[in-house]
Amino acid sequence: MATARGHFDVTAEAEPPYLEQDGNRLNHDIVRKKFSGDMTGRSEARMVAAYVAIEHFAGLVGGKSGTFALKHSGTMSTGEAELCVTIIPDSGTGELKGISGSLQIDGSDGKHAFTPPCEKP
Repeated sequence: MATARGHFDVTAEAEPPYLEQDGNRLNHDIVRKKFSGDMTGRSEARMVAAYVAIEHFAGLVGGKSGTFALKHSGTMSTGEAELCVTIIPDSGTGELKGISGSLQIDGSDGKHAFTPPCEKP
């Protein structure tokens, strides 16, 4: 499957900040997602408030079953986020062994969607 599109629901648990200095605040969030669309399954991520996370996905992509890990990297400026999520090479298992690629997260309209792929800088 060349591309995957769909939506996901998010729940997050914020931990107390471990650093607050000069207007900057860093904390960890535990983020859980339930995916629907071309990817169906669940994931859990540990995110640093500075918008870096490693996420573990388990479910189906294009009807194939397995797991893989995702790396989030992004920036937040004036409330607008730019986020690229990349499949970590060689992390696929089961029928998803060898999976690769990236996706963008669209949080507009108060809903979360994933669309392929991230634009290269």
